[in-house]
This record gives sequence, structure tokens and C-alpha cells, in this order.
Amino acid sequence: MEDEVDRLVAAWRRERPDLDVEPLEVLSRVSRLARHLDRARRLAFSEHSLEPWEFDVLTSLRRAGAPYQLSPGQLLTQTLVTSGTMTNRIDRLAKKSLVERLPDPSDRRGVLVRLTEEGRDRADQALAGLLDQERAILAELSRAQRAELAALLRQLTAPFDNIPG
Repeated sequence: MEDEVDRLVAAWRRERPDLDVEPLEVLSRVSRLARHLDRARRLAFSEHSLEPWEFDVLTSLRRAGAPYQLSPGQLLTQTLVTSGTMTNRIDRLAKKSLVERLPDPSDRRGVLVRLTEEGRDRADQALAGLLDQERAILAELSRAQRAELAALLRQLTAPFDNIPG
């Protein structure tokens, strides 16, 4: 079965036979798949009145386990945004009653961000919707193929995820 990347690669091989365009066969597909995944994520989240960034913050708190709270610094590490962006996101989620700020008992000047019950419910429902979307995307692959693909992608992403700083 031919896809858009096959057509793109064939055109480049015709136009620039002097270049090795093999990386496009993998990374252009990864890029196109990322766009499709982004659409699927947005659809799954919108069904629960969430933006992707809201889902990221809420599920970071949800994964922390009871009592579902983290410091803003811990949220920064997990969501890869700046301090100012995180402050804005926490403010917006608090206005929606999806999170609350609490004093940090181990740091008089610090705060903890805790998931509210409504925030937890929305995160759980959105996650279930996302997993339905993602299962549909992966339906053409066998369990063994999914495991192999996950291992290969891990090999590519691990160096980026393990860069100090």
C-alpha cells in the first residue's frame, strides 16, 4: 500500500538523485503520524471540554497518585513549559475548579497544586477517550508489531529524553 511519503520520496529521488533521501521514509512518516495523533488527541480532549495543555497538567497530577498533588516545579519538569506558562496554566485550571492551590507544609513560601475531584474525573474520562482513539490508530498492527514499534521508537526518543538539564 502506497502512502503520501512514498510519493514524496519518489519525487525527491527523481529530482535529486544525488541525495540519499532514505531518512525521509522514516521521519516524514513519524512527522505525519504526529499530526494525525495531535488531531486525535484534540478530538478526545474536546469531548471532555479540555485543551491538550489542560490534559497534560491534570494527568501529571493524576499520575502522582493520592492525594494527586505536585509542586509547580514538579509540574514544570513533567510538562516542559516555563515557570510563567505554568503559573498561567495553574491559574486557569483553578478558575475552572479543576485544581486547587494549597500551602506546602514542607516549605512556608511554597505551594502545592492538587487535583480536585472534578479535575480527576475529567482527566480519567479524557484518558479513556484518548486510549479509544489510540487503539483505533494502532488497530492494523498486531500486538507483536506494536511492541516492536514501541521498542524502535524508544531507541530514537531515549537520547532526547535523557539529555541533562
